[in-house]
Amino acid sequence: MTTTEQHHAIQQHHERILILDFGSQVTQLIARRVRESGTYCEIVPFNADPERIRAYAPKGIILSGSPASVSQEDAPQPPEIVFELGVPILGICYGEQVLVHRLGGRVEGSDHQEFGRAFLEVEADCALFDGVWQAGERHEVWMSHGDRVMALPEGFRVVATSEGAPFAAIADDSRRTYGVQFHPEVVHTPDGAALLRNFTRKVAGCSGDWSMAAFREEAIAKIREQVGDGKVICGLSGGVDSSVAAVLVHEAIGEQLTCIFVDHGLLRAGEGEQVEEVFRQNYNIPLVARDASDLFLGKLAGVSDPEEKRKIIGNTFIEVFDEEAHKLGGADYLVQGTLYPDVVESVSPSGGPSVTIKSHHNVGGLPERMKLKLVEPLRELFKDEVRDLGRELGLPESMVGRHPFPGPGLAIRIPGEVSRERCEILRKADTIYLDEIRRAGLYDAIWQAFAVLLPVKTVGVMGDSRSYDFVCALRAVTSTDGMTADSYPFDHAFLSRTATRIINEVRGINRVVYDVTSKPPGTIEWE
Repeated sequence: MTTTEQHHAIQQHHERILILDFGSQVTQLIARRVRESGTYCEIVPFNADPERIRAYAPKGIILSGSPASVSQEDAPQPPEIVFELGVPILGICYGEQVLVHRLGGRVEGSDHQEFGRAFLEVEADCALFDGVWQAGERHEVWMSHGDRVMALPEGFRVVATSEGAPFAAIADDSRRTYGVQFHPEVVHTPDGAALLRNFTRKVAGCSGDWSMAAFREEAIAKIREQVGDGKVICGLSGGVDSSVAAVLVHEAIGEQLTCIFVDHGLLRAGEGEQVEEVFRQNYNIPLVARDASDLFLGKLAGVSDPEEKRKIIGNTFIEVFDEEAHKLGGADYLVQGTLYPDVVESVSPSGGPSVTIKSHHNVGGLPERMKLKLVEPLRELFKDEVRDLGRELGLPESMVGRHPFPGPGLAIRIPGEVSRERCEILRKADTIYLDEIRRAGLYDAIWQAFAVLLPVKTVGVMGDSRSYDFVCALRAVTSTDGMTADSYPFDHAFLSRTATRIINEVRGINRVVYDVTSKPPGTIEWE
């Protein structure tokens, strides 16, 4: 039985929604909202094997958005099995259009496109709106479409309109089939999560039995079945994903697991010590800690190109990890903190952004010669769900709630050459910045905050002498999905206080700036 088959066997008793992905950049947000409603769901490509869809036995199906147009000759189409199962269907944006197109309606290009905020006029009640919107009301939504529905298939009725979409929401009550031209999954549609909850609970009839406690129990059983009496190793980074994966696997198989922690000299202040304290003292998990900072920093000396730096870090990490694994006498399995977005992007019908973004985040995979079978206990979870699982497992909030800090660590916060001196300067500035954020009670309100040591120096006057030192940039962003970001609106007093501390306490910095750049969907890291 494959890992996927084992997972499906364990999950079979959960009521499930299936999401067909037509290539939208926000398809994963649909899944997050559905799971937030207490219903388990998975994403598969629109061209998935029909028998796979049938075997999944969904209680409802959601058709995602897409950059495509149904009028294109090669436009992606849902397989016929979607309409044969007799389960409720919800089409979102392109999903509504392809639903209309397949069932005999008409979709056309339009001169009146809608991108961004729009206002919906609710024309009639329906199960999708129950308890959320009523006929006669006006509500804000988020649109992103060029084509629009012009004629409905038989059995459908209009339940909402907008200025650019005369069929902004449609319903076929007898077939429990609905379509919305807007995006309920994004936070820019304030009531969107409630509408999706209505679909899972009131339309599809799901009871909402998906919980992190249930996942924990099922994952432990799955790990035990997969591993048996094999030896398992886990590469700890100190981040949320590897920490949660390690504790979960240890709960399942105990001392069959050994963790390897490689300190590459690019960590934030105190992170190495925290890893050793949590895993050795709190959980008593067998842990090998290797200080390889001299090796990493030696290989990074003189290197400025960001991609080359990442490759050096990745290759060196593999080298050190392999050495430590051999000292243990080898292993049968490797624990990897793969998350659900990684899985989805690897099979996305549009290719997904993972190839570009993952080179930005990761330090590389292990070579095939190690011949280790993977244990990926988090591969069905989103980042916020991993944090919830960590709390369920009793990990300290200081670790579970930590801001994202990708594998290359300080190396991507130091554009240009990385040296021990520059790491120390940045580490001190970053510590002060995060300390001030915590003192202000803002840490949990910010998705990610960090300091950057810019590869430029400026002349400054400090007291009665002139200095020629680095510029430090501060960044803080808010995000609900890890895909889009807005700069955090610190007040002037906070920025002034933080900048003063950094300049006074960190030798080597004489100027501090704040980055107010926001990011559209995509990577929200520095480089």
